[in-house]
Amino acid sequence: MLKKLFLYSIIISSFAAILSSCDDEEDRIYSPKPRGYFRINFPEKKYRSYDSVDAFSFEIPSYSYMVKGKYINKDTCWLNLEFPKYKATLNLTYRKVNNDLNRFLNDSRWYAIEHQKKATGLDESPIIRDSAKIFGLVYDIAGNTASSVQFYITDSTKNFMRGSLYFKCFPNVDSLKIVIDFLRKDILQLVKTCKWKESELSDLPKKK
Repeated sequence: MLKKLFLYSIIISSFAAILSSCDDEEDRIYSPKPRGYFRINFPEKKYRSYDSVDAFSFEIPSYSYMVKGKYINKDTCWLNLEFPKYKATLNLTYRKVNNDLNRFLNDSRWYAIEHQKKATGLDESPIIRDSAKIFGLVYDIAGNTASSVQFYITDSTKNFMRGSLYFKCFPNVDSLKIVIDFLRKDILQLVKTCKWKESELSDLPKKK
């Protein structure tokens, strides 16, 4: 009798365990594991002067280097500020203004809007440095776009410069956001320290 009761209790317990496991399986919620990204250790912000043979100078970070591009004509030149560790390039275009500033401004606006087609937003931040005769805009383009940060600066009469930040990889804002924010500070430093050489010379008192 005791043996039958013992076997009966084992059967009941096993059956209950099976039912319980089935309920747990139905109630279980599976969620995909979030995608992880490599941790990036950023260097300390240190800058050095870049004094070109052209009509401008500015500061660039110590972890970057400048590659001189070709001259399109006597009034236009290209430069690339390379960030090798982050596989990023700041494309720079300098133009001499010859009564065609509006065309340069419209072109800059057009390039920013073109990138916005694959973006989720476009913010504009004004640049005003009266003492250095530097005025312009910084475009912050949100989303998976090829260029997330663009800018232009000008003295409104003689000099114009446009810049666009690009990465040598497929744009993914989730993984690049922290790098974009880091390099954006370097772009702002370039803008804050930029000087037009001709503007400086024109401000000097003339000899009598």
